[in-house]
Amino acid sequence: MKTQDKRLTGIIIFVSLLLFVPLIAMQFTKDVSWTLNDFLIAGVLLYGTGFIVELIIRKVKSKHNRLLLSLLVLVVLFLIWLEIAVGIFGTPFAGS
Repeated sequence: MKTQDKRLTGIIIFVSLLLFVPLIAMQFTKDVSWTLNDFLIAGVLLYGTGFIVELIIRKVKSKHNRLLLSLLVLVVLFLIWLEIAVGIFGTPFAGS
């Protein structure tokens, strides 16, 4: 198995396990209440971010540029997640 395939498999497994955390938490507490839409949006954001970073790793030759672009993608994910969760920018997508 190629290194690229191993990374891709790792991304899929890691994101899937990450999405199981709220699913399992919902079984034990009422404080976590995700709907199907919540799981779909989180999945699109997390898998999308993972695949974009993988694409950056495969296509960008300079280590410096790879790091900068990957960090930029992660910052964008973080900002989108914050906006959806608490509405830091006040867009119509805000969850509050």
